[in-house]
Amino acid sequence: MLHLAATLALVLPAAGPQETDALVLTPEQRELALEFSPLPDPPPDPTNAVYENEDAARFGQALFFDTRLSGPGNVSCATCHDPAQSFSDGRPRAMAVKLGPKHTMSLWNVAYGRWFFWNGRKDSLWSQALTPLEDFREHASSRLQIAHVIADDAKYRDAYATLFGALPALDDTARFPAEGRPVYRQPEHPHSQAWATMTAADQNAVDDVFANVGKSIAAYERNIVSRHAPFDVFVEGLRENDAEKQRALSPSAQRGFALFAGKGKCLVCHDGPNFSDGEFHSNRAPTEENADPGRPFGVRELMRDPFNTRGRHADDGGEVGRQKLEIVGRPVHLPGEFKTPTLRNVARTAPYMREGQIATLEDVVEFYSSLDGALPLHRSSEQILQPLHLTDEEQADLLAFLRSLTDESLPARFLGPPASD
Repeated sequence: MLHLAATLALVLPAAGPQETDALVLTPEQRELALEFSPLPDPPPDPTNAVYENEDAARFGQALFFDTRLSGPGNVSCATCHDPAQSFSDGRPRAMAVKLGPKHTMSLWNVAYGRWFFWNGRKDSLWSQALTPLEDFREHASSRLQIAHVIADDAKYRDAYATLFGALPALDDTARFPAEGRPVYRQPEHPHSQAWATMTAADQNAVDDVFANVGKSIAAYERNIVSRHAPFDVFVEGLRENDAEKQRALSPSAQRGFALFAGKGKCLVCHDGPNFSDGEFHSNRAPTEENADPGRPFGVRELMRDPFNTRGRHADDGGEVGRQKLEIVGRPVHLPGEFKTPTLRNVARTAPYMREGQIATLEDVVEFYSSLDGALPLHRSSEQILQPLHLTDEEQADLLAFLRSLTDESLPARFLGPPASD
């Protein structure tokens, strides 16, 4: 990347006669645009041995759309991550079995992340997939129930055995109750009591099944990639000196990119081809949850998670996790810092912010322009966000650029349960 000082010094091109030209960016701005596209393939995941396995992805896709993995039998991963809603749900806060506390993050390009959930309490895509299954507000299920669903379905049972080996003897309900899981600090919970009747070896066997469910869902989710938006076509045109491809980005959107990289300072957090640094910041958006600790709580949860990448379920023996968690354990985050989402397909994933408290993309741009109602800065916080005082034309240009990041051209075979053989 160019040095930040250089990017902030970029000069916005003037409107007027240039409006009819294919290119309105300065040479320096064009050079910077090359660093935001193309988006490479998702990074490898050595903690998940089946992350590239097509059979695992197909199995995970079936599980993703299966309501039997929920306690009441009417919720699937697709309930909140609906392909028809750009893999989100269009609600301010997630609604599954119960109303959740946070806005549903879209799954577009989720495989590019290093940390997962708004507070980063998970450090792998496969481990992230496990938490909603047992959350009482989401699926309200348990790892034992899910293991039994797989064992009782002949196709699932065969798919699992092909990928991971035979299931434990789940038909022995004296050893493996119909429902159960460890419930933190709630030994009186029926799931905790059922779990406590099992031997440690049988508990470990069910945990293995549960982890493999997450790894299969992650293998499917790695296919949910957006990287061929009009902006990407435009950048191809810059590389190839192709005037026709350069017309994929309107002059207004080009000026919006210059704002994004210059006056707006958006690239400080929304950096790189996925338009996210994957880290945690305070966006100062007004919220009802002023006391939400954000990243510090996420770090605490991650460090004690038995399914983190340092644990026994990581297929690389915990090598990646030992490196990641050594760094993340240091107290470098302040309360109120949350994960930076990707801006790809951002025009399709309203409402916005971690509680969905800003309804439209226009409102988001206006908020960052004025910071009216913004939360006060902690005395040790980053001092990045300051009012931008954008003109109406500048706001329109920035919106045009953000809309140019839209690409929902995912093959139809990934938009629902896998076709039956």
